[in-house]
Amino acid sequence: MLPYVLRRLSFLFFVLLALSAIVFLLLALVPGDPALAILGPYATAERLTDLRRELGVEQDPLTRYLSWLARLLHGDLGRSFAFDRSVSELVLERLGPTLLLAGTALGTGTALGLGAGALAAAHRGSVDRMLTLLSLAGISTPAFWLSLIFVLLFAVTLPWFPVSGMTAAVGAGAGSVADVVHHLVLPSGVLALVIAGIVARLMRAQMLEALSQDYTRVARARGLPEAFVRYRHAFRSAAVHMVPVIGLQAGYALGGAIYVESVFQWPGLGRLLVEAILKRDLLLVQGGALVLAATYVLVNLATDLVHHALDPRTLEAR
Repeated sequence: MLPYVLRRLSFLFFVLLALSAIVFLLLALVPGDPALAILGPYATAERLTDLRRELGVEQDPLTRYLSWLARLLHGDLGRSFAFDRSVSELVLERLGPTLLLAGTALGTGTALGLGAGALAAAHRGSVDRMLTLLSLAGISTPAFWLSLIFVLLFAVTLPWFPVSGMTAAVGAGAGSVADVVHHLVLPSGVLALVIAGIVARLMRAQMLEALSQDYTRVARARGLPEAFVRYRHAFRSAAVHMVPVIGLQAGYALGGAIYVESVFQWPGLGRLLVEAILKRDLLLVQGGALVLAATYVLVNLATDLVHHALDPRTLEAR
């Protein structure tokens, strides 16, 4: 296990380096003049020239990338012109709410998906068809559209939850844990439903495969109750194989947070990226996108290591 961990950690540096190059290249290909977008059409030619020089857009892309990478290795992501603050400070400030939203959605969606998938596999028939239909609806529904439906149903028609923000502006309990949880229910619920649909479909397939294996037949032959065979043997085996799938859903939770945060005005990194794109703040977009991508890579590394720890046989195939 240790050699595998060291090998994965050594690859991590090259993966992050490739990510930085991809993020920089994609933004370098965006048409338009960022200096003109920042200053507006009435800016003087001298001010535009000074800002282009400050942004480095007059340099060739390779020189700009190497300069940005050198600052990145020292923890400097540059300075946001739209907010007049350090990009590193802005990203770290907004990363916490995004991780809270994505983590809550991932945990809730995983729990619902595992339970629904196991239930569908154990009860073939009407229950299976109903849960399969619900999971397909969750997979097929866009997160932004579901967010609007949630706002209409649970914040406007039934005013049970707040429509936007992370905490209440004023009032008793504003900023408390209960207040944050109250604001978290709708945005995390949107992402959780989509994640639950994907996890449920794959968990059902894993459970059906586990129930047809020899060890479950032996357990039945020994006279063990069917519920014990399903949830003690088959469920545990299927859940272990779902660990990599859960890691992939972490990427969806981070990416989907961009849409959900915009609808619910959640003060996270996804909403910050949307504002930075609209204001053509390239350094902020580069820094935020790189941090989100690096977070996803680290989460997948962690889930991969957990999977191998739970099932060491997977290391033998590598």
